[in-house]
Amino acid sequence: MGGSYRVAVVGATGAVGEAMLSILAGRRFPVGELIALASARSAGGMVDFGDDAVMVRDLDGFDPAGVDIALFAAGADVSRTHAPLFAAAGAVVIDNSSAFRQDPDVPLVVSEVNPGAVRDRPRGIIANPNCSTMQMLVALAPIHRRAGIERINVATYQSVSGAGRSALEELGRQTASLLSFQGAEPSRFPVQIAFNLIPHIDEFMDNGFTREEMKLVWETRRILGDDSIQVNPTAVRVPVFYGHAEAVHVETREKIGAAEVRALLESAPGVEVVDERTGGGYPTPATHASGRDAVFVGRIREDLSHPRGIDLWVVSDNIRKGAALNAVQLAELVIAGD
Repeated sequence: MGGSYRVAVVGATGAVGEAMLSILAGRRFPVGELIALASARSAGGMVDFGDDAVMVRDLDGFDPAGVDIALFAAGADVSRTHAPLFAAAGAVVIDNSSAFRQDPDVPLVVSEVNPGAVRDRPRGIIANPNCSTMQMLVALAPIHRRAGIERINVATYQSVSGAGRSALEELGRQTASLLSFQGAEPSRFPVQIAFNLIPHIDEFMDNGFTREEMKLVWETRRILGDDSIQVNPTAVRVPVFYGHAEAVHVETREKIGAAEVRALLESAPGVEVVDERTGGGYPTPATHASGRDAVFVGRIREDLSHPRGIDLWVVSDNIRKGAALNAVQLAELVIAGD
């Protein structure tokens, strides 16, 4: 690969695709030609790329020959169909869907946690982890390296943007309706999301957990390279537009104090510590995460109920670090290594 690259963004009209375009431009990725791809329904429209407007092309009719890097943000079915075609044509595919995350021939990579894994990509595909796993591991990897993590209890508080544009629209519509003393009929979610909490993300599995919860189990072990780590997750959808939050309780193999954890995180890449014991001295989706790149960590304290327990509050923009930013960071790692 040379000094500038032919880059395709698949799903360019979606929330994550739009963020990918913005981040590619903002980080000055060496794009020689930007190709915006989406479904036939969106083809012919325009998307912004820096100061330029780019016409959206139909993915189904596109020949991937000559594409250097393809960023996929279009869902698992689209990725399963098209990502291997782009890879076979010579592109490095970075896929944001769940399609390849458990494929042993596809590395699952968080740029700050296991960046070297991008080099081992026999299928030509690199998988972006799930958004909730991503932000959690940016915060937990330094602790795991220092003291070893035995067990993670995590409850997530996930914004509706993780469920796509239709979910954002439903929250807005229901909120306006309820504030006008009207009803709030659900369509995108199984029950009302405005002014409510839904302990159900993705489909239920035979063990009673949802697939979103199991992603936290499977992906944590893969990315940290340790199948002995126990993860006990509960994933909850909350009426927030952008930014996921997580209450994380870890039990370490060796004792580590809150002060050392705070120092580790203050020097960790991609992490910003916001941990003052005062009103507003902690990160929230609206005040810190939305529209920003860092993973914010606060409420760092030692567990009262476990001799080697640490409690954290972890907040990040799920569309940026949870999806688009990490994908672009992986592309940067690819070109740095080639």
